[in-house]
Amino acid sequence: MQDTITSTSARPTARVFRWRVVDIVVASVVAVAAGVVFWVWGQVQNPISGPVTAVLPGFQGILNGPWLFAGVLTALIVRKPGAALYGELVAATVSALIGTQWGFATLLSGLVQGLGAEIVFALFLYANWRLLPALLAGAGAGLAESILDLLYWYPGAKPEFAVVYTITTVISGVVCAGLLSWLLVRALARTGALSRFAAGREAAGRV
Repeated sequence: MQDTITSTSARPTARVFRWRVVDIVVASVVAVAAGVVFWVWGQVQNPISGPVTAVLPGFQGILNGPWLFAGVLTALIVRKPGAALYGELVAATVSALIGTQWGFATLLSGLVQGLGAEIVFALFLYANWRLLPALLAGAGAGLAESILDLLYWYPGAKPEFAVVYTITTVISGVVCAGLLSWLLVRALARTGALSRFAAGREAAGRV
């Protein structure tokens, strides 16, 4: 009897980490939509990057947040290992296919950003999807991207530039990828659009 109870209670935990068809479909839809947003932001960013950069060397990192949200948003909805990496990488691929000036580097950025967010959710054992992990995941994506950018785009940059760029990128990640993704998931959950996901059921339980 005890073995049966133990086995039964263990099943839900095991299922948490298994991707369902609906997880793959929704994660893909979210990632594709995010890829379109990436492309649009690429068009918007170009004319404003000059004035922003003129504020302070490295301050352009504040514009990086919109590149970082796909992984965090996908993970907050699907809540499965690999969701952050999948969401960010697919979004980057879509953006690259539409056409960006960064070419292959777009995919590299997607991989690094996704890993940055994924590591944070893994540290929480994929069991905590509240605001704090979301903010930290946004920060993780921002930190990972700033390291990549400093090595790939700004090799030999002065320490002051590197510090400002890293701090502003992380802040942008916390706000755009962390906070805004968390708020968006809550808003979607209230509409019933996420009823097949834990995020939606939690929202329904709070009403």
